[in-house]
Amino acid sequence: MAVNRVPVLKRCRSLGLDPIYLGINKKSKRELKRANKKLTEYGLQLREKQKAKFIYGVLEKPFHNYYVKAEQQNGMTGDNLMILLERRLDNVIFRMGLARTRKEARQIVDHKHVLVNGKRVNIPSYLIKAGDEIEIREKSKSSQRYKDILEVTASRLVPEWLDVDQENLKGTVKALPIRENIDVPVNEMLIVELYSK
Repeated sequence: MAVNRVPVLKRCRSLGLDPIYLGINKKSKRELKRANKKLTEYGLQLREKQKAKFIYGVLEKPFHNYYVKAEQQNGMTGDNLMILLERRLDNVIFRMGLARTRKEARQIVDHKHVLVNGKRVNIPSYLIKAGDEIEIREKSKSSQRYKDILEVTASRLVPEWLDVDQENLKGTVKALPIRENIDVPVNEMLIVELYSK
């Protein structure tokens, strides 16, 4: 599997992104020094795409596949793309507060700790549907890891399209998210313009 080894804060700085969107509470003391370089239209579009890929932890090929899928659906392509990314199982685990970061959520899913509707799912890109019940399997619930995670994520706001019972490490997808519910600082129209060239 391809792994991006660039330090997270450095990557956030270069994309002009607040690390809080990744679930990281650190701030970089350094300033990004660009010698009066004005970004071109293409540069802006590319940066938005890189930002979306970085936030959700998706590589180029799967990201393009999401775009193709979003284009085939009814409605606006940009909104559909963001909704598809938001529906990924690793992202839903992060949103429910069962992981500190999306990377940690991906690892939790990879290690087969997650049940969707009572069945074990270990595919981070699995797309959840409305009505799905997601929980951490019984065997893992008692581990110290989840107690530590809940201490950190207890104050995190859970989106209104999710219903979460943090005591029992489970939740339900009340409805699919809409673009207004997604608080990610990405201008998806620029991504659509980039791909439609």
